[in-house]
Amino acid sequence: MKKLKYFIPALLAAFAMIMVSCSDDNEPTYLDEVQVSSSYVAIDLNGGSNAITVTAMSSWEITDAPEWLTISPASGSAGVSTVSFSAEGAADGRTATVYLNCEGKTQIINVIQGTSTISEATCADVIAGPDSKTYMVTGTVTSIVNTTYGNWYLTDETGQIYIYGTLDAKGGTKNFLSLGLEVGDIVTVQGPKTTYNGTVELVDVTVLNITKSLIKVDSLSTETIPLEGGDAVAYLTCKGDGVNVEIPEDAKDWLYISSITSGSNPTVTFTAPANTGGDRSTTVTFKTYSEGKEYTSETTISQKGAIIECSIADFLAAATGDTQYRLTGVIQSVAKATYGNFYLKDYSGETYVYGLGSKGDFEALGLKAGDIITLVGKRAEYKGTPQMTGGQYESHKSVTECSIEEFLAKEDSKDVYYMVTGTVTEIANETYGNLYISDGTNNLYVYGCYPGYGASGDARKNWVTTAGIAVGDQLTMIGYKDTYKGTIELCGGIYYSHSKPE
Repeated sequence: MKKLKYFIPALLAAFAMIMVSCSDDNEPTYLDEVQVSSSYVAIDLNGGSNAITVTAMSSWEITDAPEWLTISPASGSAGVSTVSFSAEGAADGRTATVYLNCEGKTQIINVIQGTSTISEATCADVIAGPDSKTYMVTGTVTSIVNTTYGNWYLTDETGQIYIYGTLDAKGGTKNFLSLGLEVGDIVTVQGPKTTYNGTVELVDVTVLNITKSLIKVDSLSTETIPLEGGDAVAYLTCKGDGVNVEIPEDAKDWLYISSITSGSNPTVTFTAPANTGGDRSTTVTFKTYSEGKEYTSETTISQKGAIIECSIADFLAAATGDTQYRLTGVIQSVAKATYGNFYLKDYSGETYVYGLGSKGDFEALGLKAGDIITLVGKRAEYKGTPQMTGGQYESHKSVTECSIEEFLAKEDSKDVYYMVTGTVTEIANETYGNLYISDGTNNLYVYGCYPGYGASGDARKNWVTTAGIAVGDQLTMIGYKDTYKGTIELCGGIYYSHSKPE
């Protein structure tokens, strides 16, 4: 059993904290735009306040203050200002880092109240404890999220906490792999607690001890079982007493163990039947024991599934998970073209697409607002709001924006789509939204104004009334050009937007 120990002397760490400035390499930096009389503020453990002087060339603001710290004023204008930092009494010492922003430059200010003590704690203790307090916790590495910064989950018998950033043996960042941490290892770490969007975290932890797991997954015969069903064999190394395997309850209806071999290099064969649903995956846990201690390792087994083609409303109503959904709709607006972040809308609703393909794919395809696109991805959530992630492009119809005059001159074609804007001059049929739009000189008949892409049957009816479209409104429609009994029409009827006259 090999143990690795890493220590950062408390005095050196405290000195480094005091000297932290705005530079990336932690060397003190003196900014022309803003200066402070001290980048370190100390407050008595029993409560009180302390002040520094801010000299700024223009307006400034202090951000990221925790709830326990009151800063007054937190913003100001050019000149010299006195800024007070106050806190009520605390049971334990605590620290905070706040940021003074001025003309695009940032000065870091470190705040400490009392002496920050390090407590040995369980995950439950950390979860229940105050932010900014430093804890020492021992638990098992159950999942590694980021191997550059060292973001991972630590679990003990009382709960689970998220580790956001791991320092290497010399106290450096972005060197997580040098520690050799793996899922299943038992680790002791220490670091300050914070809570971000409801998630309890220890930030930039120091690793004090590593006990390597006695069981390890060396490889899988396949990470993804095919749609038709099949096997995935896990090849293990085990230095403990036997192997136990746990399959989560929600996966036992599609994944089971068909065989286990023994020895120091055992194998476990998992079998899945044919999959009639969407993509699915689960994390299986391997356990072994030695001298009364439990050691674990994990691996993820997936199975390819059918793609569910549905409306955006049905997609929004679905559960988060690995199931793949095919959506088709209009790109309503683009949030960030570089990464392919955009809003997609059909007749039933709208969803946010967080990423299409790889960086630059969206732009390379020439996609833009108004285009009709088909893509496949997973149903996810961000801060409780549904969104599609892992979006993969399948096809699209490019929509050309043009004037009414230009549209009237186009050739008839059901394969070419245009975006046309005009003022509503007459509503001929409210049920189906047959109406006329004009640019003041040219008139165009819109044969059907429907709520969005994919509308059919009753879903096409009464959108003009539902949307509150009236004569005089500025209406933007998407459709193709056709001619019926000599009348040029915009057909296809995809509503894009409208506005009331000022």
